[in-house]
Amino acid sequence: MSVTELLPTLKQLDRADKVMVMDFLANELTQKANDFPFKLNSEYEIWSPYDASEAATTLEKMLKQPNEPS
Repeated sequence: MSVTELLPTLKQLDRADKVMVMDFLANELTQKANDFPFKLNSEYEIWSPYDASEAATTLEKMLKQPNEPS
């Protein structure tokens, strides 16, 4: 079955089924990609600007500086 044939059927699905299809496709892609940088079902730490007062101070100083022509 081609994608062209599949799209009308996918459009008819309800929201929950569309989410299941997306999850299925995402898992298929991650399992088949050898160069994918993340491992399936793993947790990764991310940076958050929450409590980043030093970064806020730096940004404030940069915003107060006059624009320099390039």
